[in-house]
Amino acid sequence: MARTARAQEEIRRFLDIGAVQVAELDLNGEETALRPGPDSPPVTHGEVFVLVRRAGRPVGTLLGRVPEGADPATVLAALARQEHGPEHGPEHGREPAGGPGQGQGAERSGAAGPPPPRTSVVVATRERSGQLARALDSLLAQDHPDFEIVVVDNAPVTDGTRDLVERKYGERVRYVCEPVAGLATAHNTGLAAARGEVVAFTDDDVVADSRWLTELTTPFAADPGLGCATGLILPARLRTPAQVLLESHGGFAKGFTPTTYDPKDPPRDEPLFPFTAGRFGSGANMAFRAEVLRGVGGFDPATGAGTPARGGDDLYGFVRVLTQGHRLHYTPGALVWHHHRETWADLETQAFGYGAGLTAYLTAILVARPALLPAFLARVPRGLSHARGLTAVRDTGGGDGGASGGRGAAPGDHGTRTHPWPRRLSRLQRKGMLYGPVGYLRARRAAGSRTTGSWTTGRGTR
Repeated sequence: MARTARAQEEIRRFLDIGAVQVAELDLNGEETALRPGPDSPPVTHGEVFVLVRRAGRPVGTLLGRVPEGADPATVLAALARQEHGPEHGPEHGREPAGGPGQGQGAERSGAAGPPPPRTSVVVATRERSGQLARALDSLLAQDHPDFEIVVVDNAPVTDGTRDLVERKYGERVRYVCEPVAGLATAHNTGLAAARGEVVAFTDDDVVADSRWLTELTTPFAADPGLGCATGLILPARLRTPAQVLLESHGGFAKGFTPTTYDPKDPPRDEPLFPFTAGRFGSGANMAFRAEVLRGVGGFDPATGAGTPARGGDDLYGFVRVLTQGHRLHYTPGALVWHHHRETWADLETQAFGYGAGLTAYLTAILVARPALLPAFLARVPRGLSHARGLTAVRDTGGGDGGASGGRGAAPGDHGTRTHPWPRRLSRLQRKGMLYGPVGYLRARRAAGSRTTGSWTTGRGTR
């Protein structure tokens, strides 16, 4: 009875969470420019989640309240200057290996460097043509000088995606059909079809900032040892309690400090490196040097959404690249706006899925690279403590990560934790972690003759 009453109280608190507006504000000298987020109406009074830019570059976020009758730009600009004015400077973070010129140097100095390499953007999708059109429109507006877009239609049941691509986009977007369900399989098919030196991946539920692709891929030209890059993910809208709750605990953001992870110089403050892959980025905003990703066998097709493993395909890719000796660079200048899931049921599915994906990808890594087992076992005691921290019930105020199943933001994240994280979701994350290895093994059995970690050739390419 006590558990039922507690669960009811959690649901009541959840339903009481109000909507939050989303906006951008650019601090450029004494001038400020306020505009609504990519899927939001003009800002009025009330609570506002703000991305703060400085001369166009993302530098932080804030959560502010605009009193009724006040000018939103004036109120929010004052808050932004207080929290993110020039005197504050960037957040503290790890310098990239090799110093300026290796990945992040151009970001900090603004110095001109080599142009970004030819890039293929892969978008896997399944029966969501409305969302896909919004994403493709933003991708076609990128300022990158040389890129292609490949849409992978994963296990379609209708011709909706093919019709959209052919009718609205024509030769500007390539269509590929992958009949086998699973996000990793779809990404591998996109990798096989890609013609670029770099392959970027994003989801069909994002809106990409116009400089996203340039910011994400330019570090590959500056650093020959770079195998992977990730970027910043912020909420496109915060209209439902589920969206607000997730973002208040960090969402998918990884902070605003450019960071390079080098396996030859492991971060001293991350004793579980490289197995805490959720700190590196997320699948909605990642890019790989094509030859490097192909060299490690692509993504494990027994991981990812659409398989019994539920997720972990992106984390698998990050760790495989790092364990092969390549660097990974996180750049907050590469921004996509993500449409978070909208309902309590969505959050339950997400909590369980991220827990499952976390341990599924770890299982996949050890299957692919048994030589990593001693290093992994040496980290198990701290890993168990880390897992307990990820799934702990988090109250409001402070903390050291987000709530998204091991994918929380790095220290310095923007999560304000204005709402407690429900115990129900923490329990589901723990259950997912226990299920993950089982789900992965089921997915391997279901894959049958397909080789773990192999990447397939594209099928049905137009």
